[in-house]
Amino acid sequence: MKAPGFPAYLPHRAFVAPARRTAEVWRLFAGGAVIVATYMALFVLLGAWLVHSYGQLIAAALLQRIARGDTPGVMILLLWTFAGLAAGPIVAVRLVHRRAAGTLFGPSARKAIADFRTVALPLTALYAALLPFTLGGDDIRPGLTLGAFLGYLPFALPGLLIQTGAEELVFRGYLQQQIAARFDHPAIWMGLPSALFAWGHYLPGDYGPNAWMVALWAGVFGLLAADLTARTGSLGAALGFHFANNVAALLLVGIEHDLDGLALWSVSVDLSDPGVIGPALSVDFATMLTSWLLARVVLRV
Repeated sequence: MKAPGFPAYLPHRAFVAPARRTAEVWRLFAGGAVIVATYMALFVLLGAWLVHSYGQLIAAALLQRIARGDTPGVMILLLWTFAGLAAGPIVAVRLVHRRAAGTLFGPSARKAIADFRTVALPLTALYAALLPFTLGGDDIRPGLTLGAFLGYLPFALPGLLIQTGAEELVFRGYLQQQIAARFDHPAIWMGLPSALFAWGHYLPGDYGPNAWMVALWAGVFGLLAADLTARTGSLGAALGFHFANNVAALLLVGIEHDLDGLALWSVSVDLSDPGVIGPALSVDFATMLTSWLLARVVLRV
């Protein structure tokens, strides 16, 4: 990466350095194919096991239930299925790029862990502090009891770390590194992975005419996570940013009947109603930007 014009992103040089030796575009596409194949292989194996154990009809019903994530057990299982996605970039950098998997996190594992802790703890505290403003609405429903929530927490937190870690390894780790090794400008190595991240969240079947707004939210989130990665030269800050966000969305206040199986509270909302989701996403945008600014303050970047 060229430093002139982007002095705040100087740490990104060391983050990208291991990817420069094998920065050919064909390797990027080959690595992407390995990531997709590795991720899908887990679902094929899971589906085959379910069919073998319970039969075709029950297996299909169970897979649909896992996709909804509306009970604690299936939600934990859904989070842990992201292990296949996490394995994807690890396999890709070994097979296609011939470099150590640890380089996906940055030049220092200790720094990555420290950055994660520095960001995740205060941001989670921020979301917890904002709870009273969320829980006052008439559309809030109680979810798990506190006792049940604490009982599931030892399984939910590692699952959440796997899920957020998998997405960060793919988008802010593998893709950001390999694209930046080939193209110098931040608009490219921040923009392309964030656009793919947004596309992955474009779900018109779930959100109807609001799908583009949800995708836009995800794209901005990707840009902010990429910025934290570039400023620190480590994946830890982006992972902490993502982890805290998903703690709030999946463990504190979830969307009723939509990945809320582990949540303490759920909000009853029609995700396809522009009059409802527009104001909600505006609040989410403001909270996301506040979280990013707080992350920069605690990281001093």
